[in-house]
Amino acid sequence: MTAVIVTPKTAAAKEVVKDASMVKQKEMMAAHYDRLTSAPQTGEKIAATFVPGNLNELIMCFGLVNNLPEVNAIQNGLRRTSGAFVLEAEKIGHSEDVCTYVKSDIGMMAKGNIAPNGKKFPNPDVLLLSYTGCFTFMKWFELLREQYKCETIMLHTPYMGDGKITKNMVDYMVKQLKEEVIPKLEQVSGVKFDIDRLRENLKRSVKAEDNLVRVLQSAKNKPSPIDAYFGGIYYIGPIFGAFRGTEDAIDYYKFLREEVEDRLAKGQGPVTPDGDMGQEKYRLVVEGPPNYTSFRQFWKMFYDEGAVVVASSYTKVGGVYDLGFRHDPNNPLETLAEYCLGVYTNRSLPMRIDMLSKYIEEYDADGLLINSIKSCNSFSAGQLLMMREVEKRTGKPAAFIESDLVDPRYFSAANIKNRLESYFQMIEQKRAAGRAAA
Repeated sequence: MTAVIVTPKTAAAKEVVKDASMVKQKEMMAAHYDRLTSAPQTGEKIAATFVPGNLNELIMCFGLVNNLPEVNAIQNGLRRTSGAFVLEAEKIGHSEDVCTYVKSDIGMMAKGNIAPNGKKFPNPDVLLLSYTGCFTFMKWFELLREQYKCETIMLHTPYMGDGKITKNMVDYMVKQLKEEVIPKLEQVSGVKFDIDRLRENLKRSVKAEDNLVRVLQSAKNKPSPIDAYFGGIYYIGPIFGAFRGTEDAIDYYKFLREEVEDRLAKGQGPVTPDGDMGQEKYRLVVEGPPNYTSFRQFWKMFYDEGAVVVASSYTKVGGVYDLGFRHDPNNPLETLAEYCLGVYTNRSLPMRIDMLSKYIEEYDADGLLINSIKSCNSFSAGQLLMMREVEKRTGKPAAFIESDLVDPRYFSAANIKNRLESYFQMIEQKRAAGRAAA
C-alpha cells in the first residue's frame, strides 16, 4: 500500500511517493512534537537525551516526555533549515569541524528554538546523557546545561575495547542507575520509581524489537523488499526515539512488518520517492550516516542505478537487535546497561569490521560503501582501515564517498555521483572476472 504526498515547493510541486508505514511514522512524529510543545500547558516535564543509549523505558517511568536533539537536527536537515542554523552557530564561535548536529541545535536555539510544528520547544527539565562514548555528546550537553541551567545526569558507559560486555561493566552501570540516575529522575519528576512499571515498558519494547528485526532481515531476500539505509531511516525512527516501550511502537512495527511481508510475497523491491524501484542490480552494505540536507537526491543516485542497500551500520546506532540483543524485563536495570554498552558506536573497530563482513556474506551483498561524515568522528575514525579489512575478508569491492550530516556545504552531488558510478563499474568488473574464472 502506498500513498502519494504532495510537498509544497516554491517551484512546481513534486509528488513524493511514500509507503503507508512511512506516512504512519510521520504522523507519529508530528503527534510527538505536538505533545512536546504543549508541555507548558499540560504540565508535563521534558527529558532531553540521545539516540545511542536512549533509556526511553526508564524515562517513561517518571512521566517525562523524551526530546532528542539529534532527531531535531535531522528534522531540520530534511526540511533544509539546518544550513542557516549551522552558520548561526559558527557566527557565535563554533568551529567548522564541530559536529553539525550540535551546530544545528545551537543555531536553532539562537534563532528561537522552533520545533518542526512551528511552535517553540519548551526548555528541558533534565538532561540525561546515557551514552558517553562520543566525546562530542558530552560537550554538547555541557553547552545545553549552560543554556538551560537544569539538572544534568551523565551515565558513564564503558567502551567495549576488548569486544565483549563484562559483568564488571554491567555492575558499574547498574550502580550508577541506582545511585545517580534514578534518584535524580525522581527528584526532577516528583514520581517515585516503580520497577514493575519499567518491566512492563521493557516487555512492550521486546515485541517491537522482534518485528523490527524481521523487517531488517527481509533484505536477505532477492529482490529486497526494503532499502535498509534510506528506507531504514523511517523504520528505526520510532524505536530509536520516543516510542520504544509504548503500545504505539508495537502497533507501528506490526503494521510495518505486514507491509514488508506483503511486498515480499509480491516479489516487489523497495518503495522510493519516485515509486517502486525497478530491477535490483546491486546489493550494498553501507557504513556511516546519510546526508539529510539532500536526502532525496542522495537516495535517487542509488535507485536510478538499481542499487539497494540491504544492510547498514547506521540503523544500529540505537541498538543491534539483529545481532540478538533484546531488552530483558526479568533483569530490568542490567538490560538497560547492556543496551547502552552494545550500541554500534560503542563497539570497537574489530567488532565493526566483523559486523560489516558478516552482513556482506549473510545478505549476499556486492560490496561495502562507506559514507564518511566530515563532522562525525564517532563514525569516521578508522573507516579507511575498516574498508581495506572488509575487502580483504570478503573479496568484495569497497568504495568511499564523503558528505556531512546536516551541513549542505559538504554535499557535492557531482562528486558523489561520479564515485558511485565508478563503484558500480568496479562491481561489474568483479562479476565479469568471476564469470571468466568459473
